[in-house]
Amino acid sequence: MTDTDLLSRTREVFDQTLNLQERSKDWTAETPLLGAIPEFDSIAVVSIISAIEQNFHFHIDDDEISSSIFMTLGSLTDFISGKLQH
Repeated sequence: MTDTDLLSRTREVFDQTLNLQERSKDWTAETPLLGAIPEFDSIAVVSIISAIEQNFHFHIDDDEISSSIFMTLGSLTDFISGKLQH
């Protein structure tokens, strides 16, 4: 999977999980997440983590989760990429 494909899949997971109705279609790696998307609150973080685990078929341990992962779409995609390489 290319970086572009992974970014696109990550964006789709976000859009579907938070029911953004394709508002994420123009998001780039630099698009901020935490504090920038009203739907992305503390409860939504749990939903996104669960959706990522289901869509990408890996487990995320509690000690792996930090706010830095959710700063931008790119930082989240980088985290997923790292998990997929292990």
